[in-house]
Amino acid sequence: MPGFEDVWRPPVQRRPRRPETVLRPRTLGAVRARLQRIARRAPEVMVKVTGRTRDPAHLAAHLTYITRNGDLPAEGRDGIVAEGRQEMIELAQDWSAAAVMDSRRRANSPFSVAIILSMPAGTGAIRLRDAARAFAAAEFEHGFDYVLVLHTDQAHPHVHLTVRALGELGVRLNPKKADLDRWRQTFAEALRDRGVDAEATPRRTRGVTRKPERGALRRIRERHARGQGGMGRVASEKLKAAAQLAFGGPPKPTPWEEQMARRQQAVRRLYLAQAKLLQASGDADDRRLAIEIEGFVRGMPAPDSERLAIARQLRDANARVVVARKSGARERDR
Repeated sequence: MPGFEDVWRPPVQRRPRRPETVLRPRTLGAVRARLQRIARRAPEVMVKVTGRTRDPAHLAAHLTYITRNGDLPAEGRDGIVAEGRQEMIELAQDWSAAAVMDSRRRANSPFSVAIILSMPAGTGAIRLRDAARAFAAAEFEHGFDYVLVLHTDQAHPHVHLTVRALGELGVRLNPKKADLDRWRQTFAEALRDRGVDAEATPRRTRGVTRKPERGALRRIRERHARGQGGMGRVASEKLKAAAQLAFGGPPKPTPWEEQMARRQQAVRRLYLAQAKLLQASGDADDRRLAIEIEGFVRGMPAPDSERLAIARQLRDANARVVVARKSGARERDR
């Protein structure tokens, strides 16, 4: 998809292309199909690395956890299903022994990498599991051992995929951002092959400018909300900065907020350039898609940052307090 991939793939260094060169005949079908999925806001897949184990006890605890102490079956790379807590412990022992015997292993080298594959609520669990199975085979079958476990105890079904960090040829699994992007694409395609509407695009493609909250910070925040600990240094610093912004006069955008706005403007221009090309098509379906793309761009949220969002919350909370105090004063005067 030359020329338009900057919208839905991580930015890379490339020569700029004019919009007229985007929809070439050999890629027209693929571009149109993806534009249709994006315009109708197809459900986004989630592929997330949730952690790594670094010692035998940790690995055994992880495998028994994802199988609910052996109650849930775990499927291996060879398709064999392992059941029971003891089988998970034995698998952990096998992986750990190989890792410890690796002469090139560092003290903190992981034994395994934990991945979660998920879709929004309403996705069929069996199709999700089959897509996860296809994803794991495509990415790891020829180099890394793994086990996958389906969980259906929450509103959205998800699969825990644990991959042995040490590959058969001595290569270690160390996923980077580009790997995660490819994994999402592979998983989304596997879902679509099984009749599940799915897409894998960067946040900026959908007009989302705020990064998701990190798991560790979320857990600290949740414990603080339950009265089980302090707010945390990072959250406290964010709150102070937002308070200065909320009550210190008109907000001045930071350099990264300005860059964020420029990036979203560029994304909007690229979408509208595609819509313009489609509007000139003699195909009625293309012209309808152009209208959908324009509507999608109009519905994109305005650029936002966590700092600005917290400042708005503080201003709103302060306004409610002021209104409540005035209302109370009027009641007392009566």
